[in-house]
Amino acid sequence: MNRNMQNLHHFSVLTAIKKQKRTFVFHSFHKIRLLQANVVTKYFPADSENATSLPAPYQINHLMAFKKLELIDPILKALDAEGYTTPTPIQAQSIPLILEKRDLLGCAQTGTGKTAAFAIPILQILYGQKQEERGPRNIKVLILTPTRELAIQIDESFAAYGKFTGLTHTVIFGGVSQLNQTNILRRGVDILVATPGRLLDLISQGFIDLKHLKIFVLDEADRMLDMGFIHDVKRIITKLPVKRQTLFFSATMPPEIQKLANVLLTNPAKVEVTPASSTVDAIEQSLYYVDKKDKPSLLLHLLKDEKILTALVFTRTKHGADKVVKFLHRHNITAAAIHGNKSQNARQNALSNFKSGNTRVLVATDIAARGIDIDDLSHVINFELPNVPETYVHRIGRTGRAGNTGIAISFCDGEERDELRDIQKLIGKNIPVIAEHPFPLSIDAFSRPVAPQQKSAPKRSRGFGNFDKAKSRNFNPRYKANKN
Repeated sequence: MNRNMQNLHHFSVLTAIKKQKRTFVFHSFHKIRLLQANVVTKYFPADSENATSLPAPYQINHLMAFKKLELIDPILKALDAEGYTTPTPIQAQSIPLILEKRDLLGCAQTGTGKTAAFAIPILQILYGQKQEERGPRNIKVLILTPTRELAIQIDESFAAYGKFTGLTHTVIFGGVSQLNQTNILRRGVDILVATPGRLLDLISQGFIDLKHLKIFVLDEADRMLDMGFIHDVKRIITKLPVKRQTLFFSATMPPEIQKLANVLLTNPAKVEVTPASSTVDAIEQSLYYVDKKDKPSLLLHLLKDEKILTALVFTRTKHGADKVVKFLHRHNITAAAIHGNKSQNARQNALSNFKSGNTRVLVATDIAARGIDIDDLSHVINFELPNVPETYVHRIGRTGRAGNTGIAISFCDGEERDELRDIQKLIGKNIPVIAEHPFPLSIDAFSRPVAPQQKSAPKRSRGFGNFDKAKSRNFNPRYKANKN
């Protein structure tokens, strides 16, 4: 068949398909495969006399639980490629509600499959609208998240679940040049994942316009509050269209976050999977009493166990994280720190090396904790107990994700008794104590009183508030008289 005849053949095939309003994709210049479930699927080679029937449309038995959620074939195909078989509880509850275009208030721990719970239905909604829309791409979905690491991982999730939908997405965050980000935004995207600071910056520069927004997702709202982003969030909210669907997710619901939810949401459905103050049952918790000065040695002792292939270690401060890494390096253990003082490239390299197994120990502060999402992480070690008991839940939630088992080990010195008491009160049980180890805490450490926190001295006045004019040379007439 010559080239003119080939072109005529393909034109006739495409015309017939368009008349039936069927969706099609090109597998090669000579082959077209129809994806609609109600069409007899065939290949159309250049020699149409040898047309060959294909297997039945996309159906996989082990995805039947997802099929019951009425998901479209392109998303089912992506879930199969990711190895998904059964939706988690928050996915099973949230996906139908979001597909109904209802506002949603989700309260769920980390590791429950929350990202997929909103990403999958959002992709399906946009896929349905894509068939009707023409013209340039406008931002239709905004996902606002507190940390760079979490923003990147949410964007990766949209890439994985939406790989067969043809929808576009990108992620923006600070700490790096904005050039690549703005170049992508100029071309147009359907879905934008952002951190608050960079989003406001690019809005002010005119690179981002949210007037076409259909869906707004606020993720990790309580962490936004903890990190001081709540005022930026409120500024962003004023730039959103009034008519929109809003999805609000938070691991905990302190009063200020509940107040924000009340402002943002309209008649929301509420999904709560596992009470926010409880720990994941699959996590095996243990407690080691140890002097503060012996904590590094105890950590080294535990890491001699070859069963600990990788460990995520939490410290309270950035300086403390760097000290732990240097100590481990001196003892030939591969380790890296991830916290706010690290550059974006350094943080991403540390996380990538940890995920790939090139780095055995990742030491993190709580600010970076929510952005760490590793399904096979077996051990979390609290080098220092957190000041806020809910943070303990978030920390150990890095392991035992999505139903997997995990181990959480905590060190407690004599000055951390109050923190331990608050944690055990929150989780409703005592953490089992491991007494047999080389660095037991001395009895004296528990008999010493805990030093009260020092109250900061009042700031000196600059002429307002409690300023005493009588003591000022500028206002007291005695000083002026003496001067004259």
